[in-house]
Amino acid sequence: MKLADKVAVVTGGARGIGLAIARRYVAEGARVVVADVDDKAIDAGLASLDAGERVIGLRLDVCDRASIDAMVATVMEHFGGIDILVNNAAVFDMAPVLEVTEESFDRQFEVNVKGLFFTLQAVAAAMVEQRRGGAIINMTSQAGRRGEALVSTYCATKAAVISLTQSCGLDLVQHGIRVNAIAPGVVDTPMWEAVDALFARYEGRPLGEKKRLVGEAVPMGRMGRPEDYAGAAVFLASEDSDYVVAQTLNVDGGNWMS
Repeated sequence: MKLADKVAVVTGGARGIGLAIARRYVAEGARVVVADVDDKAIDAGLASLDAGERVIGLRLDVCDRASIDAMVATVMEHFGGIDILVNNAAVFDMAPVLEVTEESFDRQFEVNVKGLFFTLQAVAAAMVEQRRGGAIINMTSQAGRRGEALVSTYCATKAAVISLTQSCGLDLVQHGIRVNAIAPGVVDTPMWEAVDALFARYEGRPLGEKKRLVGEAVPMGRMGRPEDYAGAAVFLASEDSDYVVAQTLNVDGGNWMS
């Protein structure tokens, strides 16, 4: 029960890694807000958690400042504070550099960077007002550690998240708020079906081949599963990481070392 009585907000929390983290947080004693842009996914996520009044679902569009502010206000009123934020909401797209559209570029930066930052800002402001510190965990990616030919924009957004984690961590630590990040590797979620289809299109591969190859290339011999990231999220949210600030923790089966 490392998170007993803590209040945690998980954006993009209705499925995949976000839902796995929400489930583990509940098991560790936290009260959890599943914040997501998809109402149907929220309902399904809450049903799978089956945690009663300890979990609520809220619709959140991280691209809308009013939506962010409304989410924070609702959580403050309902649970009386916020102790943990997991900034997990993100979108993905890929294309060769010569085919990247302005719409795709703007959308990825709007959600993955701008949305993440202003969600962090709003929650941090509430934490400062509470005067009890807090923990903020940004979800980045191994894609933020290097460039990839077909994933230029996404890689750039995730590199920005690593940089923001460092800057925000150094700024907010004076308020007792620890900002850190988790960098997953390749993760076996439903989104990978769409990713695999894009690789099939641009690399001329049969469907399923890219997913198989990236899994085999991981030193541990498989892709990550959503639950593989829950332990790191508990660590960075708990007192066990009280002296960890502005760091990005690689959780990728040995795929990237830094």
